Amino acid sequence: MGFLIGVDGVEMLKGIARFKPAVRRNTLLLSSACLWTVIGLLLLVKGGYRWYQLPDSHPLIIAAGILAGSIKSFWILDKSARRGIDRILNFADGTCLGAVYSSKTWLLVLCMMSLGVILRNSSFPVQLLCFFYFTIGWALLLSSRLAWKEWLKR
Repeated sequence: MGFLIGVDGVEMLKGIARFKPAVRRNTLLLSSACLWTVIGLLLLVKGGYRWYQLPDSHPLIIAAGILAGSIKSFWILDKSARRGIDRILNFADGTCLGAVYSSKTWLLVLCMMSLGVILRNSSFPVQLLCFFYFTIGWALLLSSRLAWKEWLKR
């Protein structure tokens, strides 16, 4: 590789590498569990806050969101969480903290955040937005249990 970028280039890459936020696999597992948990809780709180402000806040919105979130968690997100955990366990210690998720997953996160902004600024009924917040928040929180379980084993 030295002949492609020169000796100075190799030294520069080695110098830059010392700024890489390298962590152990256990830290990556903890980061994954925390991210899923915190984002899930934030969405639940946001949905609850919006629900509480509704003049006709009906508990069925929460119940339907929790039910739909449980289905989403068990059928969809658990598979994704397991793939992410397996991916992390295959890393060596010293992997970059940003590798907690693959580039495709980071792109999906960006798309989901963008979709959230679009929905929040749309003319969708607030009841429907609350349902979405509860569904996605609960699904993330419930599926985070897999990363927490794996982290606790270590």
